[in-house]
Amino acid sequence: MVAGVATVDSITNPDKMFTDGGINVIVDRVTQADGDKKTVTLSDGREIPYDKLLLGIGATPAVLAIEGHELDGVFSLRSAPDAEKIKNFLEQRKAKKLVLIGAGFTNLEVATLLCETKPEHYEVTVIEILGYPLPLMVDSDMGAHVQEHLVEKGFTMKMDEKVTRILGQNGVVSGVELASGETIEADMVLLAVGVRQNLELAKDLGLELGKFGIKVNKFLETSVPDVMAAGDCVEKYNLVTKKPVPGQLRGPAVIQGRLAAKRLAGYEIEFPGVLNNSAVRLFDKYIGSVGLTEEEARREGIEALSTTVNSRSKHGMIPGVLPWTLKLVFDRVSHRVIGGQIISDSVGPVKEIDTINALILGEKTIPELTTLMCAGNPDCSSEPSLEPITICAEQALQKLRN
Repeated sequence: MVAGVATVDSITNPDKMFTDGGINVIVDRVTQADGDKKTVTLSDGREIPYDKLLLGIGATPAVLAIEGHELDGVFSLRSAPDAEKIKNFLEQRKAKKLVLIGAGFTNLEVATLLCETKPEHYEVTVIEILGYPLPLMVDSDMGAHVQEHLVEKGFTMKMDEKVTRILGQNGVVSGVELASGETIEADMVLLAVGVRQNLELAKDLGLELGKFGIKVNKFLETSVPDVMAAGDCVEKYNLVTKKPVPGQLRGPAVIQGRLAAKRLAGYEIEFPGVLNNSAVRLFDKYIGSVGLTEEEARREGIEALSTTVNSRSKHGMIPGVLPWTLKLVFDRVSHRVIGGQIISDSVGPVKEIDTINALILGEKTIPELTTLMCAGNPDCSSEPSLEPITICAEQALQKLRN
């Protein structure tokens, strides 16, 4: 939407879709919830009673608490209205110099799309407090390849840098100042430094809260009877570490919404937890990840073992072969695969991240992965003898002997 590639209507469901299904749609803001009276209060004072209440109240972009964060031209992207505001600002101000604070996939994807729609128009500077881009998705070795690609595309990448102040003139952003003392000119600043769960209504209801949001059981039920919660506002559990995590991605939110509806309809299907599988396209590169990175595993006290294999999108004899790289992370003690990362020059291979997701869910081990038999065709996969999942496992098997 920011780049004009999609419209609001194309990514939202019309109210008529719901009303045709017999659903009463009220567009308003809930200001208060009462678990004893079993009512919610709207902004106009109306009270609506409920038998069952489902909270899908999401999260809000975190504010970088530094001087200048309130200036005109400083944005965070979370919703369709946010995207429209950014798009309008870019057009009205004829902004060219873009500074991105945070090198996660949201910021990088927005910058990529803008540069593709207006080649050679924007000057993009990416500032990240950690040492490489996509730090929540990939390890530093894979992140280095992403950074190299973005630099080739014209991005200025300032990793291991901290923004201390956002500068402005006449109330409008004009630049940022780094801890090093360097200043960078900016016509617009895009912030992506995390989110915070919207918990005001949860507190009204007296719901039990965890470190990363509302606590729910496997059926998405909260600590208060007849109140459920789903999406970015709830705390989830990582399937590898068994510890609570935010899990604020579209996939878990969609599945939790479906499961909440099924629970209300009388089904007993449990939400399994998350592995945070995700993917993003940045110019000519497709990046995917799932489970734990090698660095995350070590922070969790897991003795990690990793292997990396370079593969190709087609059989070597077929024209149009494109490279891709797979990294797998294993638990050296249990031999289980616990994470995977992919960087590909074509779209097909990146979806193998979902194969890795299934293998982690199945608690597959290094020896078992050496016997994985994937569909092979010269036009859509590498030679079976070079299938990267099995080659990664073969290499890991050898490392276990060391």
